[in-house]
Amino acid sequence: MKIALRIVACAGLALMLSGQTPPPGYQDVYAGKKRLLIIADLSTGNQSAHMAVSHAVSVIEQIGRESGAYVSFIRTAMDWITKGETWGKFDYAKGGPKQARGKNLDYFDAVLFYTNGDTTISPQQKQDLLDYVAKDGKGFIGIHTATATATNWPEYGEMLGGVFDNHPWMISDAKIIVERPEFPAMKAFKTGMVLKDEHYQMKMAPYSRDKVDVLARIDTSSVNMVAPMVHRKDGDFPVAWIKTYGQGRVFYSGLGHTDASWDDPRIRTMVLEAVKWAVNGGEKPVPHGMK
Repeated sequence: MKIALRIVACAGLALMLSGQTPPPGYQDVYAGKKRLLIIADLSTGNQSAHMAVSHAVSVIEQIGRESGAYVSFIRTAMDWITKGETWGKFDYAKGGPKQARGKNLDYFDAVLFYTNGDTTISPQQKQDLLDYVAKDGKGFIGIHTATATATNWPEYGEMLGGVFDNHPWMISDAKIIVERPEFPAMKAFKTGMVLKDEHYQMKMAPYSRDKVDVLARIDTSSVNMVAPMVHRKDGDFPVAWIKTYGQGRVFYSGLGHTDASWDDPRIRTMVLEAVKWAVNGGEKPVPHGMK
């Protein structure tokens, strides 16, 4: 009897994943919910410097469920970054005895990258991601090393709004200047607050205040501006920004290097509000000069 029930259950799950109508009890439990695809893939980047990624994505998943704002799907591979079909492997491959269909970008309202390195996505996947944001009007969230991802793919940097140069002060305290206190992702921050993190410096291009709406930046009076790796002379070191890309919405923050940062209620509030904005829309970005 147990074996028979197990066979029925497996058959129902296989039908659901293959895209066929599932039997009662196997419907998509996430239907009607806002869905976030989290990509936590460091496989082509630094394997030891960003160990906080595990804690980060667990926090992002938890705050979504606790608030009811969204549900997360965490992947450590890039296979769902596609508009095409996705399937399992071996027995679960398309046409296999247990074929099981996976998800693709069409299932999600936003994608979040905490990634590093050149990535393994194909040219078609790259175009699918750009179209997902620009043409479908969906959301994209980049966290910390997202700007140190796919640095040989210029269109990605344009979509995200910036490319990592370095972190001149390593992990250190820095005061912040909040430029957009009215934006929901900034409601836990105030000018003069101190954040301890691996604060990033962006390359001079493609980052531009003509294209991004900076939410907060580092107060340069609180950091060593003659440190050897400081390359920007304009004092513009953004902590977070939003922007449009075609019809879509993009949020980025360089915060999130350490485990401790993900235990900080301010960071949790920022990311929760950022995801809510990315999946639902709302206030339109307004690029501006330094305030």
